[in-house]
Amino acid sequence: MNAKPDSAVTERAWEASVSSWVDGEADIRSEELDTPYGRQIWDTYHLIGDVMRSPDLAIRPTDRFYARVSAALDAEPAIVAPSPLIRRHLVRNSLSGLAVAAAVASVVWMARPFFFAPDAPPSAAPVMAQAAETDATDPGLADYMAAHQSMAGAGAVRQVSYDGMGAR
Repeated sequence: MNAKPDSAVTERAWEASVSSWVDGEADIRSEELDTPYGRQIWDTYHLIGDVMRSPDLAIRPTDRFYARVSAALDAEPAIVAPSPLIRRHLVRNSLSGLAVAAAVASVVWMARPFFFAPDAPPSAAPVMAQAAETDATDPGLADYMAAHQSMAGAGAVRQVSYDGMGAR
């Protein structure tokens, strides 16, 4: 194995094995530590272990260090956060309520004719034209009306005469 691995994943695995050697959890392979990089990692892990066992060996930062860190944090740009989720939920809930109301209104509008009796006469419906009984004598028109009577719907088909319209 190379003393300095090529990829970061292999390097982390190698450093984890060095850590286990230092802790006495695995057998030391000294041939892998026989380079400057290997010795540096070995010394670093020993220093970490010594500091963990004795806090007196740890380096305490000075007040100037804390001031520099604080100044660096103050100099960082503010993080712009997205709008709060409460507003999004409020808009989403109000729009969904509006959609439900529109759906109910459209169902009522479409079902409205079924709520009234089909034979009930319309209340004061305006009459647009009067059909003349004498105009139905045309045999071609009577055949046409008889052929299409099934497509007329619920009401009867009425004939409208346009002859008298211009005389008024």
